[in-house]
Amino acid sequence: MKTSRTPLIISTVLVFTFVLASCQSSGTGESTPSNPPVSVSDTDSEIVKGKYLVEIMGCNDCHSPKRMGPNGPEVIEELRLSGYPANRPVVNFDSPMIKEGFAMFYPDLTAAAGPWGITFAGNLTPDATGIGNWTEEQFKKALTQGKFKGMDDTRMLLPPMPWVNYAGMKDEDIHSIFTYLKSIDPVENIVPVPVSPDQM
Repeated sequence: MKTSRTPLIISTVLVFTFVLASCQSSGTGESTPSNPPVSVSDTDSEIVKGKYLVEIMGCNDCHSPKRMGPNGPEVIEELRLSGYPANRPVVNFDSPMIKEGFAMFYPDLTAAAGPWGITFAGNLTPDATGIGNWTEEQFKKALTQGKFKGMDDTRMLLPPMPWVNYAGMKDEDIHSIFTYLKSIDPVENIVPVPVSPDQM
């Protein structure tokens, strides 16, 4: 004859909850943590929100390498958000149209050329070659102020990065995006440095 273990499990959970609540309470019987720990569910919800924002903001359009599929360009999952692949040759964008002020994109949109020169989409994964060593404050500064690597004494981010569109982004949205990007698989990829117009 099988006996149900449900009452035992419920009792164990209740005892554990009571003990945990007792340990967290202060001498007055109230719980007053100065920095309450972030629960797994809170982090999970931030990741879900951050993924949503990254997708609707079009970050994958430029920062994710792609291959041609039956319906056109498709993100290469193992390289998602890793930027222009370091092992890909730099394409020569020498075109009279660029000299006239037009811009051109690499077929998968991870590189662009225009009057500013040639730029390559950055690595947004949590690898050291991406944003792995960045603080959230650096990420915010890069996203809202257009500062390279989110540092004050650096150059501005070059086109086509539309950082001006994100200048008024709310801190909670930036936090969600940063949390999501820190949660994805790291990809080691050192993106090429920009090419100045006189080097094209």
